[in-house]
Amino acid sequence: MHDNQLTFAWRSPSNIAIVKYWGKHGDQLPDNPSLSITLSQAYTETTLVARPLNPNEAPGLTFRFAGEQNPAFAQRVAAYIRRLGSLAPAVKDYHLTIETDNSFPHSSGIASSASAMSALALCIAELQATIDGHTHDERFQREVSIMARLGSGSACRSVYGPASLWGSTEIMSGSSDEYAIPLSNIHPVFQSLRDSILIISEEKKQVSSSAGHALMQGHQFARARIAQATQNLKTLLPALHSGDIITFGRIAESEALSLHALMMTSDPAYILIQPNTLQVIQRAIAFRESSGTPVYFTLDAGPNVHLLYPESHEADVKAWINNELLPFCENGRVIHDHAGRGPQKVSSSTTLGMTKR
Repeated sequence: MHDNQLTFAWRSPSNIAIVKYWGKHGDQLPDNPSLSITLSQAYTETTLVARPLNPNEAPGLTFRFAGEQNPAFAQRVAAYIRRLGSLAPAVKDYHLTIETDNSFPHSSGIASSASAMSALALCIAELQATIDGHTHDERFQREVSIMARLGSGSACRSVYGPASLWGSTEIMSGSSDEYAIPLSNIHPVFQSLRDSILIISEEKKQVSSSAGHALMQGHQFARARIAQATQNLKTLLPALHSGDIITFGRIAESEALSLHALMMTSDPAYILIQPNTLQVIQRAIAFRESSGTPVYFTLDAGPNVHLLYPESHEADVKAWINNELLPFCENGRVIHDHAGRGPQKVSSSTTLGMTKR
């Protein structure tokens, strides 16, 4: 082991957008503001080992996902590191070894890029902060959010918990297209919100989110979508403060359906939801109406269904899922998650052990 070798390890969660970000411009900037709940059990763990370069040695990268080399991911990570440029100049002095793994399927519509790129940004930002002699403070988090955004737009929101907002809007002071900001004064019902993620399919999406965002350029409903998102945000913020789960749920469901409607009206059009997605959505609505249980669905850019509900109804909702919904899930898989507090610094031994499972 090199005497001056530096090791950093972070666990960063995914997040589920309630008001969705769809469509971007410039250097990974959002067309509309978005708001998300930070998750806890759906996360990426990443270890970065930085070895100082030997004389005449060029910067290099060794990358492993789940303990195995993944050339496609490695290429994306290398391009991302180059893109950081002046935000992380220290990387040019090191050979980087990156080990990473997820607690959930990647590229299937559970915002794996959000957790993956925020975890990587945390490691790189800590390397840079160590070289610069900075400490972990509000400035550090903002710089991480900026770095994460350059890898994946939604990743900038995973830096904070239990909720964050990304996108410049007159509705929220301090908001920016460059980085996300944490939301304060969130009602306890949302700080402990449950999110049961029904894995309808673990397959990689046929159309990536990056391609989907690009199709919003010139989309016939783009302007109406921006107005809709802004109005929903204006309605959602007071609900988050007051604990209004009904308004929260109505917006979550409307935003999910709007997101997929935009995909289905793109040119070319495409569909990511699957028959079992609709089966679960219809049963969720029927269960809520018949039992009065405040359980609401939302979707990311994929077929898997997030069921959102208060902690006080956890036992009833889990029993209903087990009794009625498991046949619609691939291999009966459900991830029972909840609102989280954001990323955690972890020991490198924990992360490396995970990738060798």
